Amino acid sequence: MATVLKVFDKWKEFLAERVSQAERAGMSEETISKLAFQIGEFLSDKVDPENVQERVLKELWDAGSDEEKKTLARLMVKLVDKA
Repeated sequence: MATVLKVFDKWKEFLAERVSQAERAGMSEETISKLAFQIGEFLSDKVDPENVQERVLKELWDAGSDEEKKTLARLMVKLVDKA
């Protein structure tokens, strides 16, 4: 279980770094959220979840409408932006 949490923490760190880079580059919150949505679509279609957290995110993503997916993408950005 500790390994799974480390992997998820590394993923959050990676996402946080990308969000920070986008903010430093002057991207708006809306643009960052749109990119997060596009990345979520790609990951859902092309990447098999490697741990429980990724599986839960994929299942939530797959169950959601486009608007709910946009909300989930914004929440993920907020999650790592506060870290």
